[in-house]
Amino acid sequence: MDMKLEVVVVPVSDVDQAKDFYTALGWRLDADIAPDGDFRVVQVTPPGSPASVIFGRSVTDQAPGSAQGLHLIVDDIEAAHDELMRHGADPSNVFHDTGGVFHHAGADARAPGPDPQHGSYGSFLSFSDPDGNGWLLQEVTTRLPGRLDPTTTSFTSAQNLAEALRRAAAAHGEHEARIGTEDPDWPDWYARYLVSEQTGTEPPT
Repeated sequence: MDMKLEVVVVPVSDVDQAKDFYTALGWRLDADIAPDGDFRVVQVTPPGSPASVIFGRSVTDQAPGSAQGLHLIVDDIEAAHDELMRHGADPSNVFHDTGGVFHHAGADARAPGPDPQHGSYGSFLSFSDPDGNGWLLQEVTTRLPGRLDPTTTSFTSAQNLAEALRRAAAAHGEHEARIGTEDPDWPDWYARYLVSEQTGTEPPT
């Protein structure tokens, strides 16, 4: 049975302030429901995310600001930093962890700048909402093997697909240089490359 993460509940003190903050980031407003004065549910969804975020009144007993370590995945950490800056989120500088592809709690083992090898999973930045709920952005360009089912490979947006096609085009150019001729079966090569990127399997050569 599939069990897909659908919703993350974020505790906030001021619903309207939180709504303004998240929608200003470009997150889609899915619902704002208040059936009575003591109960209100606001749902927003980050661009390209299959899971949504809910906050409101009487939706959680957690203290406002207590949600920490919420991860958002991007394929270009520097571009994501610039976008958050433009939308007023005041993100941290990009950092990497000296211990590996994940990160220590807080600022332990944190080093400035992206992962020196620019490896997938290795570069991060952080930002907080007005209550201090903590978000982390992690750069993922190639998935580890087994993380995705190749039969359900998908792209979350036209921009996400376009960026993947650009990477495939660059890799295919190198492929044609190696074989010394044009590849008439380039659509098949592209398809195998795009699937291999998402599933962490061996790319075509």
